[in-house]
Amino acid sequence: MAERRIVIMGAAGRDFHDFLTRYRDDEGTRVVAFTATQIPGIDSRTFPAELAGPRYPQGIPIVPESRLGMLIADEKIDEVVFAYSDVSHEYVMHHAEAVIAAGADFTLLGAEPTMIPSTKPVVSVCAVRTGVGKSGISRHLFKLFRERGIRAVDIRHPMPYRDLLNMRVERYASLADLDELGCTIEEREEYEPLIEEGAVVMAGVDYEAILREAEKEADVIVWDGGNNDLPFIKSDLEFVALDPHRAGHERAFHPGEANFLRATVLVVNKVDSADPEDVAAVRAAARTYNPGALVIETDSVIDVDDETALAGKRVLVIEDGPTVTHGGMPYGAGAIAAKRAGAAELIDPRPFAVKSIKKTLDAYPHLTEVLPAMGYSPEQLADLEATVQASGADVVLVATPVDLSRLLDLGLPALRAKYHVQERATGISFGEVLDMFCYKHRLGPIEK
Repeated sequence: MAERRIVIMGAAGRDFHDFLTRYRDDEGTRVVAFTATQIPGIDSRTFPAELAGPRYPQGIPIVPESRLGMLIADEKIDEVVFAYSDVSHEYVMHHAEAVIAAGADFTLLGAEPTMIPSTKPVVSVCAVRTGVGKSGISRHLFKLFRERGIRAVDIRHPMPYRDLLNMRVERYASLADLDELGCTIEEREEYEPLIEEGAVVMAGVDYEAILREAEKEADVIVWDGGNNDLPFIKSDLEFVALDPHRAGHERAFHPGEANFLRATVLVVNKVDSADPEDVAAVRAAARTYNPGALVIETDSVIDVDDETALAGKRVLVIEDGPTVTHGGMPYGAGAIAAKRAGAAELIDPRPFAVKSIKKTLDAYPHLTEVLPAMGYSPEQLADLEATVQASGADVVLVATPVDLSRLLDLGLPALRAKYHVQERATGISFGEVLDMFCYKHRLGPIEK
């Protein structure tokens, strides 16, 4: 029987994982190529032969998604597998229709076939959209486990923007580790706050190998999701974050709706800064579509070094990149903090943007009051630095979790905005949920 010829559509994350768990050793299929989108600079590479396995001695090419139609025709593709996240249902179906029109099948893999089982109990933290606050929830859980004397290791959703072979299995336990491996801003946004909390973070490309290494030092694994993707590791307890600033999105984006329907615990975050009607709408959706889930409400508390220094000033706000780009938010914690502090103006970054930053802002025209922290390459870091310096702001408010002053010469007075999850006394707590989880899995304090 002839091999089915497959293309996997991705964004340097879920696509590689689906290949490794579903297709790498499947003699009935031949993965001809990956396509890439969302993240700049991840195409025109090759998935290494050392990771692809003996059936792919030349590796697998990674090409721009814009070439998909030509690829289907030229390579006689039988099937296209969609494997990236935080896109609307309409977006997914438009791509499906284009693939079908080109003559191939269109596939969405289920969650369970690509989940790796662990020898340790697993808690996952996922979301319905990018930028809901997963990382704050993960930090909160790590802190609660530590207070209970339980060793948790955080396994983070992939961000393989550098050399894929060198990134096969990565372990981060200090800021020096981030510097040594040349992590991008996007990686640092996720890793730095956890490391500062005392966590060990593991990530990379080969999640079977990553999980086995993490199990050697963990009592419990915390899966720390990216975008609104599904867990890569089979979870015993699934937290899923909901965003009342985007009420209704919990059922409108792929695969966030699947997370919403699968969740054991739904976390309504950012309640303090959201419209009460939107909070009520999200809660009503939870009752209607996942009535068996527990619901926890949290605030996303924003702390600024010196809020008085923002009053009456022209402020350039730098926000977490993915939240305000493909996450679709026109603002984040920084904009909320600056307005709360009485800033005279939030500077529109578009007139000052250069090169790759200008291209990003052109691609996301809703960004008129904030600058996304884009830094996927040294060149893009330089473009970000030049854009900030040209803005003429009185103050730069850095609201990405990364301390940008370690990476850039901002050239202007700067403050940092940090945020953390704070529980509301509206029902069951994280601690109570974890106590039940620990009892079930016989997790107890570390023996001294």
